[in-house]
Amino acid sequence: MKSRRAKVLLTGIGGGGHGEQILKALRLGELEYDIVGTDMSDLCANRNLVNKFVQLPRASHPAYLDELRSLAQSEKCVAVFHGSEPEMAVLSRARAALEADGLYVPVNPPTVLEICQDKTKTMAHLASCGLPAPSFMEVRALPDLDQWETLPAILKPSVGGGGSANVFIVQSREELLAFSRYLLSTCEAFIIQEYIGTSDDEYTVGVLFGSDGAFLNSIAIRRVINNALTIRTQVPNRSGRSDLGSRLVISTGISQGHVADWPDVRSACEKIAGSLSPRAPINVQCRVVNGAVVPFEINPRFSGTTSLRAMAGYNEPDILVRRDVYGENIPVRFPYKEMTILRGLQEHSIG
Repeated sequence: MKSRRAKVLLTGIGGGGHGEQILKALRLGELEYDIVGTDMSDLCANRNLVNKFVQLPRASHPAYLDELRSLAQSEKCVAVFHGSEPEMAVLSRARAALEADGLYVPVNPPTVLEICQDKTKTMAHLASCGLPAPSFMEVRALPDLDQWETLPAILKPSVGGGGSANVFIVQSREELLAFSRYLLSTCEAFIIQEYIGTSDDEYTVGVLFGSDGAFLNSIAIRRVINNALTIRTQVPNRSGRSDLGSRLVISTGISQGHVADWPDVRSACEKIAGSLSPRAPINVQCRVVNGAVVPFEINPRFSGTTSLRAMAGYNEPDILVRRDVYGENIPVRFPYKEMTILRGLQEHSIG
């Protein structure tokens, strides 16, 4: 029997994003959660998994914030969790107003989002802090490519591109030109990154901070990238670089793998995350290359592995509510379990 009940509002519960992950984690929490779940679509697979479902407009709609605040107040929620990146941006900007409503909002400040939601700014931030990063360059026009020599490389939009969308591997100048021409037809700018390491040494790492900026803990999952759920793109390695493996691989946003201590990986990612002065979870995507932890992306939010972590006893949304709402003393570097967690698909009947 759980000792305390808490009513929370959770947005973006459909679509397989981090909102669904938070939902699963809350159901595993030490508190009993009454969850008011929202989504922009009425055709939401998880609507029967929350205590109350409400359809809200898109985060870009002028009425979105007012409707969300009204719902949270009328339902007497103690916290609001964002479940999508567009909603994260709105809640980050409105954090002061939401806190004035008496709501706890675990979201990073706009200054953190500005860096992490622009991949070029992310890499520039790492470089300015003297932290490891792949070679990179922002491209705004095809002549910019004359300055780039390193192949193979990764091309991806500087802004957007969640779930590894519009991400390409190039191994020749011809491929570089072709995919660059395509990307510039769809976005204002993109980033070229040096392709680093192998998919066998890829990690997703969460670093947890409270609303006061205090460091709480970190967790690393060594990814198992072996199927259609976890591989976005893979191509034979034609670069002549045997250190990169037989195939060059881009993972999806769906992670699975081995939860273990991985102390060197966690320590490096704690330093990376701390450089941002966050006030909520940070997730670092990285590979270990020649013994060095090299990040290639940072997500300033709850992770796509939030529920996996909760299964191991590292339940970020539950811990933050207990600490930041109810004042529970959460020990720094609280223990959690080592395990291997794999993923599949689950079907839902909604009526």
